[in-house]
Amino acid sequence: MPSIFSKYRSHYGDNLKLAIPVVISQLGHTLVQTSDTIIVGHFAGTVSLAAVALASSIFVVPLIIGIGISYGSTPLIAQHNGRKEYRECGQLLSNSLLINVLTGIILFAIVCLGSIYLLDHLHQSPPVLKQARPFLMLLALSVIPMLVFNTFKQFAEGLGFTKQAMMISIWGNILNICLGITFVKGLFGIHPMGIMGVGYSTLIDRCLMALIMGIYVFRSKNFKQYLKGFALKNIDRVRCLRILKIGAPVALQYTFEISAFSAAAVMIGTIGLVQLAAHQIAINLASMTYMMSSGLSAAAAIKSGNYFGAKDHGGLRLSANASYHIVLIFMSLTALIFTFGNHVLPWIYTSDGSVILIASQLLILAAIFQLFDGAQVVGLGILRGMGDVNIPTAITFLAYWIVGLPIGYYWGIHLNWGINGVWYGLVLGLMVSAILLFIRFKIISKHHRDKQIIIIARD
Repeated sequence: MPSIFSKYRSHYGDNLKLAIPVVISQLGHTLVQTSDTIIVGHFAGTVSLAAVALASSIFVVPLIIGIGISYGSTPLIAQHNGRKEYRECGQLLSNSLLINVLTGIILFAIVCLGSIYLLDHLHQSPPVLKQARPFLMLLALSVIPMLVFNTFKQFAEGLGFTKQAMMISIWGNILNICLGITFVKGLFGIHPMGIMGVGYSTLIDRCLMALIMGIYVFRSKNFKQYLKGFALKNIDRVRCLRILKIGAPVALQYTFEISAFSAAAVMIGTIGLVQLAAHQIAINLASMTYMMSSGLSAAAAIKSGNYFGAKDHGGLRLSANASYHIVLIFMSLTALIFTFGNHVLPWIYTSDGSVILIASQLLILAAIFQLFDGAQVVGLGILRGMGDVNIPTAITFLAYWIVGLPIGYYWGIHLNWGINGVWYGLVLGLMVSAILLFIRFKIISKHHRDKQIIIIARD
């Protein structure tokens, strides 16, 4: 152990210095939904909590698609920054902003159509549907400012500036909680809005975060040399396609995983209202650790992009291994928290004893898949930084939609194992994804390293 620590010590420090602010800002996406869930669970009741579960399970798919597409610019910016091609970074920002705004508008339109034609065919409880539909519309509208925020966030983080997005996320979540409680309960003379209150608070919060992040990027002296390339005239088909060539597969990678969990939520909703509310609690807690691991993944993508751009493949492998070590240690700690706190954590969300009982069982399963979840998302980040996105996309589809979800349906619905059976399938899917992505990283990184050694030997 001492020799391993000594070997990776500098990489642990560099990766954590970059990752910690990214982790906190990434966590902001989930904390918005977490605070919404807690506020509704305590102040609006179990039916409203189930409505949040249904709407959030549907909304998380377009949310993740948007986030994935916005990630397309980060490894490119990191690679060009590694080559000291500063002007190109600003040109990529111009194209990324256009892509993300259009993506947000398209996703909003898709969710609007889906809320009209899809919800009534999911065999959910009518009281739940009545509250879920308008709440889903507000969440969908908030995806546009969220992607504007993410555009500037990914640009800054790709250049190694991570603390500002973290601070904006922290204050944004504080504002979201304050507004959510005020609107839901009807404080300060405001009429109580119920579940719609957290929808409005989320929309307002994301609009302000986008505005502040944009002001920071354009006014900070840190980006002056990069923003020389930022202009409408620099928007072109070639750069847009370069961003989408990475962003679209990344969006698919996250979509295959998250949509599998969303489909699982719809399955669970057919089992019962209480089970769906319990699923929302367990998956919300698991989502927090996932998004924190996603922050480590984003930092790993930036570091691997820097090393890959500089053609330092030995350093890339060391940095990537260090990222794996960090995420496995972190997820081991969260697994222990879920295991020993499984009867306590659900009380944060609700006081309904029947919901708490089921949620406590699910948290044991969530503890089991923590290591797999962390390993697979960091693996995706490392490969993304190297520009390898197509094979990982196929791996995620195989893991979740060929293995995890069908087995979860068979065990949970066909064999009547209930909600636990559905979750067993999800755990299996995460395990398959983590193992295959790690094998892919080892193969492709060794290929690039050996190729570089041959080139050096010839010279």
